Amino acid sequence: MSQTDMYVSLDIGSSSVKVLIGEMTDRSLHVIGVGNVKSEGIRKGAIVDIDATVQSIRKAVEQAERMIGMSIREVVLGIPANQVMLQQVKGVVAVNSENREITDDDLDRVMHSAEVMIPAERELVNIIPQQFIVDDLDEIKDPRGMIGVRLEMDATLVTTSKTLLHNILRCVERAGLQIREIYLQPLAAGYFALTEDEKSHGTAYIDIGGGSTTVAVFGDGRLISASALPVGGDNITKDLSIILKTTTGQAEQIKHQYGHAYYDDASEDELFEVPVAGVDTKDQYSQKYISEIIGVRLEELFEMVLDELYRSGVRDLPGGVVITGGVAKLEGVSQLAREVLQTRVRLYVPEFIGVREPGYSSSVGLIRYAKLEDEFFGNRGESPFGEAMEPAAAAAAPAKKKKAERSRDGQEKTVSRMKKIFDKFFE
Repeated sequence: MSQTDMYVSLDIGSSSVKVLIGEMTDRSLHVIGVGNVKSEGIRKGAIVDIDATVQSIRKAVEQAERMIGMSIREVVLGIPANQVMLQQVKGVVAVNSENREITDDDLDRVMHSAEVMIPAERELVNIIPQQFIVDDLDEIKDPRGMIGVRLEMDATLVTTSKTLLHNILRCVERAGLQIREIYLQPLAAGYFALTEDEKSHGTAYIDIGGGSTTVAVFGDGRLISASALPVGGDNITKDLSIILKTTTGQAEQIKHQYGHAYYDDASEDELFEVPVAGVDTKDQYSQKYISEIIGVRLEELFEMVLDELYRSGVRDLPGGVVITGGVAKLEGVSQLAREVLQTRVRLYVPEFIGVREPGYSSSVGLIRYAKLEDEFFGNRGESPFGEAMEPAAAAAAPAKKKKAERSRDGQEKTVSRMKKIFDKFFE
């Protein structure tokens, strides 16, 4: 019988804060609640104003809560790629049980043995197993149940800036939320945005957000590198605002309504009026005109992506490039990317009702990745919801939601235990 689990993801971005409530049955996601508000207090992926960020999180949470008529208590949190470092590590332990059968306890111990000394200014985010080795038999995905004497694990250790992580965790705590799990965003999103072949052959996953652009590379079935560039859709909006002499709000609206990234395909006949800031007049422009402005900025961005890939040691991408993020909605992005990057380009859009926009890639990926890890480690979390809201508070159509009563397994698992690493921030 299929088991339904509830998850709530929190994606704190430079341009928007998104809260997604999803029902996971096997590998199928059913979105039942969405909160999406403009970000305040976040610049280029980093928090610069804690109070403003807390308010943005609360507004997004309230939006999602009204859709289901219940309060949100616990979230799966995404961490941006800013200042992230990946390190290859190895864990080795002797199998504990008398009959030499590998158990959850052995799996737990080998993962902890792979945790190397981390500098004081950095903090652990994730340990990603690549393969397990049992008595020199390698490429094992799950060693539990196998018989052996020695268990090894090759893994990737993900760390980030302690200051950056502390600020994010403080905002989530002050917004009244508990953290169920923490994942690196490009890890969770890219795992599902890319096909198995793309992850194996070598592919760049590029998420173009409002204030920053994430560049992650997958190869040999694992995440190889992840970084963030301080350029995104907000730079396009600013360019349009300055050149068209209009407000930022008008420029943002024009970008979404008439924007085109590829000059050759833009329409010269499609004209629209733009209010001039500070005066009671309007100027007229064509889509072709603004496509040149947008195209120049995006071309610069893709050149920066090439430089970042080269700096990371990536010289070839047999799997091409997969682009997502809010800016990916612009027409002509893939054509321009092919021209600049000189490789195959594919746009990724989540295929779930209610979130069929590239801007929700991280939110969806966080939920699906949490479900995948819970299945692997045998974790069963408590319901992410608190008490039912008052009818007045839940003004939107109340969805009937069963408040799952799940008892935690007494044995502490690795994934759930990793949250405790961050407890010292809140003591």
